[in-house]
Amino acid sequence: MTEKQIGFIGLGDMGGPIASRLVEAGFSTSVYDTRDAALAPVLEKGAHKASCPKDVANNAETVIVSLPTPDVVRAVALGTYGIVEGGAVRTYIDLSTTGAVVAKEVASCLSKKNIATLDSPVSGGILGAESGKLSLMVSGPKSVFEEARSVLEVIGNNLFYIGTEPGLGQTMKLANNYLSATNNIAAAEAMVMGVKGGLDPKVMLDVINASSGRNSATMDKFPRAVLDRSFTKTMKQKLLYKDVRLCLEEAEAMGCPMWLGSTVKQFLSYAVSQGTGDDTSIGLIKHIEGWAGVEVGSKETEGND
Repeated sequence: MTEKQIGFIGLGDMGGPIASRLVEAGFSTSVYDTRDAALAPVLEKGAHKASCPKDVANNAETVIVSLPTPDVVRAVALGTYGIVEGGAVRTYIDLSTTGAVVAKEVASCLSKKNIATLDSPVSGGILGAESGKLSLMVSGPKSVFEEARSVLEVIGNNLFYIGTEPGLGQTMKLANNYLSATNNIAAAEAMVMGVKGGLDPKVMLDVINASSGRNSATMDKFPRAVLDRSFTKTMKQKLLYKDVRLCLEEAEAMGCPMWLGSTVKQFLSYAVSQGTGDDTSIGLIKHIEGWAGVEVGSKETEGND
């Protein structure tokens, strides 16, 4: 990609840090979000404020979106004053987790306006977005992927080209997030059980992470954000629920049973119904702690051997 003029829509927990990295990398970036508070940090770094998605697409050949739900993605891409109405855009890159159905719909509609689409959902959380160490699961035309590489490499350090068909990247991301959610909840149950039985949570994590039970939750999230009770920098519970729900819907449509997935979805649905949907997903353990009457970790345990 020779041009350094890009657009970015959606400056939330993930999109904000990603857009900031692109500005810092020297890309002239036109940005849009419905919230002024989300826009402010990126504008301070030198981004240009757009009035709507169409305005972004009138000023940039490449437009990237990072949005919370499939309905929002559809509206931003295809709605009134959406990207589809822009005069300059030629490449659309979706970092959101929307599921394959919406990815295919958007790609089909944009192609009629000669706009190429890459669905490129990401994994690595807020910390990965801030550091540029995300994994990107990209599907779409291979030539467009190669042209966009200079932008994508600012966003993540693990680029995976999944295939040419729209939606393949989304299916890969849903499978990954299903595993992430399952690992998180299973680790929470195991940790609460161990603490209830008298085990030290830090010792538990040391043993698990040297043994067969280790996973991303025990290796990163629990040591970093549960033992000290900070519960920081993981995706919101309501968004994880959305991803697992999409995964199970796609699996059902394909005739693929996901027995454990039904339990994971039910637990996440319960958490959201209890008003914790805006809390971070690592905080799901609080529900299990409440039922068991114990707490895993405290500020006093941080850094203890």
